[in-house]
Parts: sequence; structure tokens; C-alpha cells
Amino acid sequence: MSILLRNIIRFVLLLLLQVFVLNRILLHQSISFNLYVLFVLLLPFNLPRPALMLLALLMGLSLDMFMNTMGMHAAACVFIAYLRPFIINVLSPQGGFETTQKTPSMTSMGVSQFLIYAAILVFLHNLVFFSLEVFNVGSFLYLLLKIVFSTAASIFLIVLYELLFFSRK
Repeated sequence: MSILLRNIIRFVLLLLLQVFVLNRILLHQSISFNLYVLFVLLLPFNLPRPALMLLALLMGLSLDMFMNTMGMHAAACVFIAYLRPFIINVLSPQGGFETTQKTPSMTSMGVSQFLIYAAILVFLHNLVFFSLEVFNVGSFLYLLLKIVFSTAASIFLIVLYELLFFSRK
């Protein structure tokens, strides 16, 4: 399957899963499952930054339309799309990641590198998104707990996705 077709299918399925399943799950109003971030995380390594940011904007705006969140998802997605190449460069070994794999995954990056990569970007996404959502300095502890718990829950789902849909070396 081509990379383009795989990413189109991933976009649609993650969007539908997020809107119709994951956003309906409420755990103590402090845990949100944000699996749609995986679309930005799994885009090809060699995708130019403007294209990466445009695709992230498209995913964020699509989710904003369904959830009526006035650009909060779009802002968070574009933010992590902008930072993604920096994070990949910092985490990549001197020779770069495996050239046979065109997209970030546990196979191409290694389990620990992929977990660090995903954790950093999901944390930054949740930081931006929930800061815009709460928009109140007075509830700093609530905001911090929501960011940490939602990041942990999202990383759990991302690892589950990786284990189910990607083969090991």
C-alpha cells in the first residue's frame, strides 16, 4: 500500500475513532484520550515542514469542526507539527534512522526512541490544548494533572496501536 493511501486511511480512521469513540469516554474529567495526534506523529520522516504543518492543520480543523472547539485542536496540532523535525533530529542517531522505513515507528526508531519521541510530542500537544481549554492560571494543579494523565493515557493507546499494526524486526 502506498504511503499516501495509508496516511489518508489513517487520517479518516483516527478522526472517526476520536470523534465517535474516544471523546465520549470520560474518566474523572481529567483524562482525555487523544489518539488523533498519532496522525502527525506517523507522517513520513522526509515530509517538508510546510506540508507537515498543513496536514496537521487539516487534522486539527477537522476535529474542531466535529467538537466545536474553535481552533484549539488545530493550534495544538500545528504546534507539534512545527516542533516534530527538531525532536526527530535531537533523537536520531548520527547515521539517522533506518532508511528502509519511511515513517516513525517502533521498528524504525527503536522502542525507547519512539516512546520518548511520542511522549514529548503528546505532552506538548496536551500542554497547548489544555492550556487553551482551561485558560485559567488559578486552576494550575487541575491543568497539570489533566496534562499528565491525558498524556499517559494517550501514550498507552499509541503503544497499543504500534503493537497491533506494526511488525517487529
